[in-house]
Amino acid sequence: MHFDTATNQHGMRHDPFKAVVVPRPIGWIGSVSPEGVNNLAPYSFFNAIADKPPMVMFSSQGYKDSQRNIEATGEFTCSLATRALTQQMNMSSAPVSAEVDEFLLAGLTAVPGHYVRAPRVGESPVALECKLWKMFRLPGPDGEGESNYTLIIGRVVGMYIDDSVIRNGRIDIAALQPLARLGYMDYSFLSARVESRAWDGVYR
Repeated sequence: MHFDTATNQHGMRHDPFKAVVVPRPIGWIGSVSPEGVNNLAPYSFFNAIADKPPMVMFSSQGYKDSQRNIEATGEFTCSLATRALTQQMNMSSAPVSAEVDEFLLAGLTAVPGHYVRAPRVGESPVALECKLWKMFRLPGPDGEGESNYTLIIGRVVGMYIDDSVIRNGRIDIAALQPLARLGYMDYSFLSARVESRAWDGVYR
């Protein structure tokens, strides 16, 4: 089957795009408003895009509180969503008003960043502290105009890693069981690690 993504006439019950670009890490974005109200929200269009300097990006559909806060303060955090925090992650995605603190709503601890004011999830074993680099609207479906998606790119200025998840100088990723977004309403988690030594010494 081939289909044009502009018309999306694929004949399936649901759009298959997000079901084939998987698994996608979840950006659990923490921010704070100029008035001091904490905000926490998960984003599945998220990833690292560079390591020198370390940078991450996420995109927001519609003008959400995360974007509003980051525009105003220039800062945000990204906490690692793990299998043990699945319920809290889902609770923090609730469509509530800007006056509601999702940390409190989800029963989580808001810990101020070390290098930024924005809070991280205290129960998460890993968090990135970020400064806003650029923010811009993505193009519309026809490649012209603007869509209602905004791409937010941040420079990672600090990291938090709980000492308990470090084994022999490495983060024990399999033990953390990070959550990942699949297609539709499905999630997965990393529970195994395969190490490949058949490489040429160059990361691509």
